[in-house]
Amino acid sequence: MLGACLGAFLVWAHYKPHFDVTESQDGKLAVFCTAPAIRTTGLNLVSEIIGTAVLVYAVLHITSPGGGLGSLDALPVALVVLVIGLSLGGTTGYAINPARDLGPRLMHALLPIPNKRDSDWNYAWIPVAGPIIGGLLAALIYRGAF
Repeated sequence: MLGACLGAFLVWAHYKPHFDVTESQDGKLAVFCTAPAIRTTGLNLVSEIIGTAVLVYAVLHITSPGGGLGSLDALPVALVVLVIGLSLGGTTGYAINPARDLGPRLMHALLPIPNKRDSDWNYAWIPVAGPIIGGLLAALIYRGAF
């Protein structure tokens, strides 16, 4: 979470001149956090659950003691994230990690960005709860609970 906050701060510091002249409030928020293309709470939550479940399930198999590629394990994980983004990214922005969305969203709220909108806290719970549920579901499937 702290890393996500620091990263968001560094992005803000680097692009501060652009934030100062950009008029799009939604565009400014989009730099920091995800948002759904169509706000449908249940389906947005399901999208985050599926994306995270796929990621965690794949990571559990890729990094299992019985297999894996050693230091190259990051490559297939990155490809899984790419596939999740290509398939589900259009619906919610695929946070698939609570810190990836919540940390930068907090920074959006705290930083002195001129002419910014609210940080969309009504939606903020979805990219937190969805990945937690998806991760738990993937672990249960991996362990054979389903």
